[in-house]
This record gives sequence, structure tokens and C-alpha cells, in this order.
Amino acid sequence: MFNKLENLLEKFIFNSRWLLAPFFLGLVISIALLFIKFSQELIHLTAHVFSSSESEVIIGVLALIDITLIGSLLLMIIFSGYEIFVSKIDTAGHSDRPDWMGKVDFSGLKLKVIGAIVAISAIHLLKTFVEIPAEPTEANTEMFLWKVVIHMAFVLSGVFFALMDRIASGTAEH
Repeated sequence: MFNKLENLLEKFIFNSRWLLAPFFLGLVISIALLFIKFSQELIHLTAHVFSSSESEVIIGVLALIDITLIGSLLLMIIFSGYEIFVSKIDTAGHSDRPDWMGKVDFSGLKLKVIGAIVAISAIHLLKTFVEIPAEPTEANTEMFLWKVVIHMAFVLSGVFFALMDRIASGTAEH
């Protein structure tokens, strides 16, 4: 009787992983929303390319790169997270299946996410430096400093995540 109850509880807990599926569907929808913003930005950039300065075009292109990186990050999280926590994705040997799909574990996903965050932060920092006014004010200088500090915090977090994974992979139990 107790063993049967334990098996039922374990099946229930195991099947509860499917509660995560709507989260991944929501992330797919968010990629579609990002595509809309990407299209708007591209149309705006294309319409104003001849009347814009070089730095404004660079900032527009950086915004497109930023949106692309976020979309790629979302796709990686959707594929890997779904396969890690919910179920394997059966692509039946599709020729376009990404090489990393099915090979990224939680640790690898964590490193890819922090790597993408560092790249996105670097793009925002670059946009900030392109927009530096000729005569920076004290408030601007403080804002620039904080952006650099935040970016370095992301970089250090990435280094520490990688270091922790390296240490953990060297242990016998890992």
C-alpha cells in the first residue's frame, strides 16, 4: 500500500514537469514580439539612413544586433530548457538541427546565458559611448561610470560561473 502510494506520488511529481511547457510557449511568443520590434527598428533605420549621421546609423545597427542576440538567447533557452526539464525534442534527424541541441546541460546553458548577457551589456555600453556628448555633465559621467561598473559585474559573474563549473567538473561526483 505504502509503496503504491509512493509510486503514484513519484509519477505525479515526474509528470509535473509538463507545467513548464506553457512557459516555453510564452518564450516562443516573446520571440515573435521581438521580431516585430526588430522589423520596426529596421524600417525606421532604412527610412532615415540618408538623413542620419554615421553615429545614429551605428546605434541603429547596434540596436538590431541587440535584438538579434536576445532572440538567439531566447531560442537557446527554449530548446535547451525544454530538453533539460520537460522532454526531448524529436526532430527525426532534421538536417537543420543545431549541433548544440541536446548537448547543452544546465551548466552549459547557464554559461551561454551569462555570455549572451555580457554581449548584450557590451552592446549597450558601446551605444552609450557612441552617444557621449561633446561636453559631458557630471550626471552623464556618473551614468557612464555606473554602466561600466554594471558591465564589469556581468563579466565577473560570467568568469565566476565558468570557474565554478570548471571546479565542479573536476570533482568525482559531478
